[in-house]
Amino acid sequence: MKSPSVTDFRAYFLTLARYDVWATRRLYEHVDRLTEDDYRRDAGLFFTSVHGTLNHLLVAEHRVWFPRLAEGTSNKVALNEEVETDRARLRERLVDAAGRWTPLIESLDPGRFAATLDYTTTNGVPQSLPFAPTLGHVFNHATHHRGQITAAITAMGYPCPEIDLVWMLQVESREQPQ
Repeated sequence: MKSPSVTDFRAYFLTLARYDVWATRRLYEHVDRLTEDDYRRDAGLFFTSVHGTLNHLLVAEHRVWFPRLAEGTSNKVALNEEVETDRARLRERLVDAAGRWTPLIESLDPGRFAATLDYTTTNGVPQSLPFAPTLGHVFNHATHHRGQITAAITAMGYPCPEIDLVWMLQVESREQPQ
């Protein structure tokens, strides 16, 4: 089997970055309908509530992984640290932060995808991982937690968004002029 080319990686990660923005916005169309009590109540999620899980996404992806991947810096933060208490501000910060991935991916030197990412874990342990799969982890991680949130929303009796990647691709294909 042939290894993917740098062009393939770039195109794939640009699709994932576009999806991250799209899925975050679609999820929030439904999160915004939650009462304050439902938004903050213990929903049995790893980060307790919808708010806690969204806050974790901001911490993990934009205070931990983005600096590692974009700047080569490792922040020492707790993955459950509440960095944004305000619901509307958290929404704004998550959507804005999701939009930072596309310019980063576009700016990467082609060889970067085949290189390693050297960083220090949040526990202070030096780590070296392959760059491309680690970048893929960031988007996979977001999908995982959005799935938890959609399950919680459904369990609370609210309608749930369709946010699969293939759904976005289908929507885009219908929107393109023939």
